[in-house]
Amino acid sequence: MIKPWMLPLAMLTGVLFHSAIDKVQFLAPYLIFTMLLITFCKVNPRELKVDVFSLRMLAVQMLGGIAVYFAFLPFSDDLAQGAFICVFCPTATAAPVITGMLGGSVARVAVYSIVSNLAVAVTAPALFEYMSGASTGGEIGFIEGFSTICIKVGPLIILPMLTAFVLLAIAPKVHHAIATRQSLSFYIWAISLIIVVGKAVSFVMKEPDDAIPGMIAIALASLVLCCALFIAGRRIGRRSGDPVAGAQGLAQKNTVLAIWMALNFLNPISSVAPAAYILWQNTINSAQIYFKTRRSARNEKS
Repeated sequence: MIKPWMLPLAMLTGVLFHSAIDKVQFLAPYLIFTMLLITFCKVNPRELKVDVFSLRMLAVQMLGGIAVYFAFLPFSDDLAQGAFICVFCPTATAAPVITGMLGGSVARVAVYSIVSNLAVAVTAPALFEYMSGASTGGEIGFIEGFSTICIKVGPLIILPMLTAFVLLAIAPKVHHAIATRQSLSFYIWAISLIIVVGKAVSFVMKEPDDAIPGMIAIALASLVLCCALFIAGRRIGRRSGDPVAGAQGLAQKNTVLAIWMALNFLNPISSVAPAAYILWQNTINSAQIYFKTRRSARNEKS
């Protein structure tokens, strides 16, 4: 019964104990790695078929992220980076679960989750280095910055998938044991959320009062983008006969990873965008589950 309260409890814990987060923040990459490993273990490599659905979704994620960055750049570099990370961020590990609850194709979202994460792993280093270089005047060489980000981002996303496939080949019992314990990723995600929210709060608390309007603007931009992604995903999914999978695959983001990337590779204040996105996407998903449950109850009665 505690599951529905896990999100607000994790966020509240991060806010209340933000001053102590520095002592445990080194755990965040390891928790994200474990969370992705558990997710990838439930995907059969033979079922990894990238179709038109995935390509359309990926185009919105990649090109859309770059487009919103340049669209918001004239207003503020922080706003542009916050908007970018909301669109560019890969699909949440919990997306297949929510998709199943709403009656969509779990397999389709699981496949797109892998495509989405791999695309981020490949393109993030160059994009992050370009954006951080543009905001700092290019103080760090591109090659140096690019290689540093590759070392930090690439393994975090690619290695969990490779580990899952290796386990399937050499230790199928271990692979099966992990694959059948998908609920663990939810609780690991909650712990990760405490850390990244705490770190984001610590940063925001140190910002001067005159930064508050900018942070509010970033949070509101993430709301607009969240709604736009749900709408765009539903339209893409409808073309493939699965609007639910489209909406969840495109709009339900791995915000833990997004906040971590923003704090480590972009202007830290841009982390306000994915932090606010947590509230927006979960509010929308909660509403969808509520109305889906009501419709199901009415159909049973009739």
